[in-house]
Amino acid sequence: MADAQAGDQRAYSRLLSDSVALIRAVARRQGVAVDALDDVVQETLLTVHRVRHTFDPARSYDAWLSAIASRRAIDVLRSHGRHGRREVHDELAYETHADRDDASVGTEREQEAKRLREAIDTLPPGQREAVEQLGLKERSLAEAAESTGRKTGALKVNLHRALKTLRDRLNG
Repeated sequence: MADAQAGDQRAYSRLLSDSVALIRAVARRQGVAVDALDDVVQETLLTVHRVRHTFDPARSYDAWLSAIASRRAIDVLRSHGRHGRREVHDELAYETHADRDDASVGTEREQEAKRLREAIDTLPPGQREAVEQLGLKERSLAEAAESTGRKTGALKVNLHRALKTLRDRLNG
C-alpha cells in the first residue's frame, strides 16, 4: 500500500487484486450470501480507493482492509434485509433527497463542516497543506509532492499528525 500511496499504479492494481480474497473471507464470516459477495468486494474496493490516503503504512494493511470490508458487509446485509421486508430502497433517492423535511440535519452538517474548516485552519502550515492536498483535493502522494515541493514521506507524516490533531480536537 505504501508503494500505491506513492503513486505506483502497478502496485496499486496488484494490491487491489490481492485484496479480493480477504474481502470475500471477511464478508463470508459476516454471513453475506454467496450471491452478494461481489457487491461487498466492489463496495470495499471503492471505499479503499476513496480513503487510501488515510492508511498508515506503519500499521497492518490486512487489519485496515478487514475493518472496511466488515463495514461494507454489514451495509450489504442491511440492504438485503430491507429488501426482504419489501421495503423500497432507492439509493439514488436517499442520496439526492435525504432528510429533505428535516432542517436540523442540514444545519447540523453545516455546523460540522464549519468546525472542521476552523480546525483545519488552526493546523500548522505543513499539516494544513497535507490535509488540503491529500484529503480535500484527493490528490495522490506523488501529485501532492509535485504540487507542494515536499517529499512524499513528509506529506505522509504531516497528514498523519494532522488527522490525529483533528480527531483529538473534534472528538475530545
